[in-house]
This record gives sequence, structure tokens and C-alpha cells, in this order.
Amino acid sequence: MRAIAKEAGVAVGNAYYYFDSKEHLIQGFYDRNQAAHRAAAQPVLAREQDFAARLRGALHAGIDVNEPYHSFAATLFKTAAEPSSPLSPFSRESSPAREAAIAIFRDVIDGSSAKIDPELRKELPELLWLGWMGVVLFWVYDRSPGQRRTRRLIDGIVPLIDRLVGLSRLRVLRPALRQVLALIDTIRHD
Repeated sequence: MRAIAKEAGVAVGNAYYYFDSKEHLIQGFYDRNQAAHRAAAQPVLAREQDFAARLRGALHAGIDVNEPYHSFAATLFKTAAEPSSPLSPFSRESSPAREAAIAIFRDVIDGSSAKIDPELRKELPELLWLGWMGVVLFWVYDRSPGQRRTRRLIDGIVPLIDRLVGLSRLRVLRPALRQVLALIDTIRHD
């Protein structure tokens, strides 16, 4: 709580003047974190058109923005991992921060020169965000100096994602792509 209040520029006691609860304070942190992630990703998004370069830049920017909070990330994750917690990234309360994060990945796609299957294009920002959630989980537990292992993970998965996105346009793979998208739709609406 002290670290979050400090980052927000308020005393811990005063934080409750601005925020109704600890959960609201942390939601404010999430919102501010997403704005910082967007700002950190903006230079690469402004100069690159290559999908892989844009995605790699956005993912690394997210790690850069989160780096100061690594020491308490595991503590926060314990609460956020609880499905009923309003701090879960999947909760209704977290939807503004989640939508802001998904919008970053939408910008990664929209500004790229990648030719993406139209059905996949619609779902890809959210799929990339879900992948980002996996990277964040890995980062929470990464104790390597400067979280080097997380950065290597990013550098290793981006070419794979780029290749899969490119392959999605092949006619022979469209039935499999449609199956995957239908599965996602089924899970989303169950």
C-alpha cells in the first residue's frame, strides 16, 4: 500500500481520502500503469510498421513500466489471482485497465503492415492481452537479474506469434482458425 500510495503521489493516510478502499487504490494504480505502458510503447509504435517489432516493443515496454513494482508483484498477484477478487485482471472492476491494455495491442495490430485474417484481426488484441497476462505471470516469478528470463521469453515468443498470425491467412489453415475462434467464442459466452 505504501508503494502504491507513493507512486500515486499521496500519503498512505491521504490515499483513503482519494480512494474508498484498498481495492479502489489498486484499481487506480492499474489505470495509471496502463497509461504508462501506452506512453512507453508509443515510440516503437510510432516508428515501426513490422508487426513483430511493434509487438516486441510493446511487450518490453510493459516490462519496463512494471519493473519498479517487481518486489511486491507476487504479493499483489496473490490477491489478483483470486477469481472473486475485484483486483483480478478479469473482474468487472478491472475492465477499464483491461480495455486500456487490449487497446495497446489493438494499436500494435492496426499500425502494422501485417496481413491478418479478418476474423482473427477482430479477436487478436484480446488474445495478445491474454498472452501478455501469461508473460506477466512469468515475470512475477522471475528472479533473474533485471528479469532477463522474461525478456528472453518475449524475444522468443514474438517470432512464433508473428509466424502464426501470418499463417492464419493460408486457406488450408482457415478451418482450424475458425475452430479456435469458435472455441474462444464458446468459452467467452458460457
